[in-house]
Amino acid sequence: MARLRHERRKNDSPPTRPLGAHDPVRLGPHRLLGRLGSGGMGTVYLGRSRFGRLVAVKAVHPELADEPEFRARFAWEVGALRRVRGPFVPRFVGADPQAEMPWLATAYVPGPTLRGQVKGVGRLLGGALTGVATGVAAALADIHRAGVVHSDLKPSNVVLSPGGPRILDFGIARTLDGTVYTRTGGVMGTPGWIAPERLRGAPATAASDVFAWGQLTAYAATGRNPFGRGNPEALTQRVLRGEADLTGIPEELVVPVRAALVEPPGYRPSPAQILHLLRTGGGTTGTGRATVPAARAGWSAERDPGRSPWLGR
Repeated sequence: MARLRHERRKNDSPPTRPLGAHDPVRLGPHRLLGRLGSGGMGTVYLGRSRFGRLVAVKAVHPELADEPEFRARFAWEVGALRRVRGPFVPRFVGADPQAEMPWLATAYVPGPTLRGQVKGVGRLLGGALTGVATGVAAALADIHRAGVVHSDLKPSNVVLSPGGPRILDFGIARTLDGTVYTRTGGVMGTPGWIAPERLRGAPATAASDVFAWGQLTAYAATGRNPFGRGNPEALTQRVLRGEADLTGIPEELVVPVRAALVEPPGYRPSPAQILHLLRTGGGTTGTGRATVPAARAGWSAERDPGRSPWLGR
């Protein structure tokens, strides 16, 4: 029991690094507590809102804040997040893309990323795997319903929270009406996680997100990208040739994953149709929306507070 109490306290403390000498101490109304991570575009801080709630605050790197391209990209992310509402996307809290250091804040989501979980613990099993497949499909349904395409769905952009998966990072999102923030110099995205039509020069669509759902679900089930490993050129060629390896995926997920990975975008199911295929586990309502309990099926943080709900056993 003492061990469980210790693990609960440890899990309640978000993993952060101390603020550096050049980090801000506040962004907007949020007091910053530490660094959660950093990437090519900006830094994500753990903060506390004026109401005492934990928030994740993303800020553009100071050296990029004066670049119109990066400000435009950041403004697109803010706009996309404002439009999306759903239980599997972090709640939008606030933003100021015009600030000296542009920032946006969402509710803090505790838990490892799917990539971190698979690398550190192993592939997902049982209800944990079903929960990721269902929750991510439900998130895409909500994202697309809001008229947004995510465009960068991958294991490092999915957090496995105690209440189900959450999709993060709308940094290269676009709208379904065809409006999109673009960058000169080719396709934006992560090599090996880009749909074949985008590699051929077509814009990202809802079907591109569905292709990424198929890859992500296969990765969660097997611990590997279905198109293998290697340099970006080799991965790109396998994606273009449709050489997905689905060995090891549970039988009940093979049909929706294979359907999501077909090459012609028009033949892929919608997120609502994917949820219908998963319905035998109680994954949808009559409207095709996934219920929160359905996406939590198979694990419960309350059942064993000292145990990760994502072990799938």
